[in-house]
Amino acid sequence: MAGAFVTAGLVAGCASNDTDDLKIDNTPAEQMYNQALAAQAAGKRADAVKKFEDVDRAHPYSEWAKKAVLMQAYTNFERGAYTDTITAGRRFLTLYPGSPDAAYAQYLIAEAYFRQIPDVSRDQDMTAKASQAYNELVQKYPTSPYAQDARRKLEITRDQLAGKEMEVGRYYLTKKQYLAAINRFKTVVSEYQTTRHVEEALSRLVECYYALGVTNEAQTAAAVLGHNYPDSQWYKDSYALLKQGGYEPSENTSSWISQTFKGFKVL
Repeated sequence: MAGAFVTAGLVAGCASNDTDDLKIDNTPAEQMYNQALAAQAAGKRADAVKKFEDVDRAHPYSEWAKKAVLMQAYTNFERGAYTDTITAGRRFLTLYPGSPDAAYAQYLIAEAYFRQIPDVSRDQDMTAKASQAYNELVQKYPTSPYAQDARRKLEITRDQLAGKEMEVGRYYLTKKQYLAAINRFKTVVSEYQTTRHVEEALSRLVECYYALGVTNEAQTAAAVLGHNYPDSQWYKDSYALLKQGGYEPSENTSSWISQTFKGFKVL
């Protein structure tokens, strides 16, 4: 009987704790929100996030909850909790897609990914996600105060992604795996034309195609390179390579390279 009593007591205690966890704070929303702001101002960001969460939990769909969700994203960003920033930012966009602050929530998401971009030698998943988030911001909110910075950082992410493709392409080139290298350099030429890597990518294509004996594509790549970057050292190197075999740059207008660069202008 004693054992049964102890067990019953433990179960009762657990039930009581569960009930406590489910209790909702009845403090007025504005007061809770101001408490969260005070914690944030005092540098107690973890406490502030919890209090903003409490506002959202106790007063869902209220104007104060709306502000609190956005502040969760911002405060988490301030303290370097980027995963939580993204989660809160996405929650805000899901609940309040038409809000004037939606652009800022999207900006925080993009910035959180951007802060996690690794060295070009590592996996670029975060870079790709940052690029996508900035692009979404520019597309959906082109006149927002954050669009200009988003455009600038979008180019940074694209340059990083192109740099990764170049790194892998060069590796395949050193191994004389020309087809694999071509696929990487083609990606740079097709998808990242405005980056600083496109000159080298075209020159590497000349090198790869020439090595494979596909001289018409090599000539086209060199011609496009010379047309867009006539003073480039990459063009001079490509021209010299073709001359060794008795060839010159000559554009085949039906080539994918010519089609890709149709109407292209050097920035």
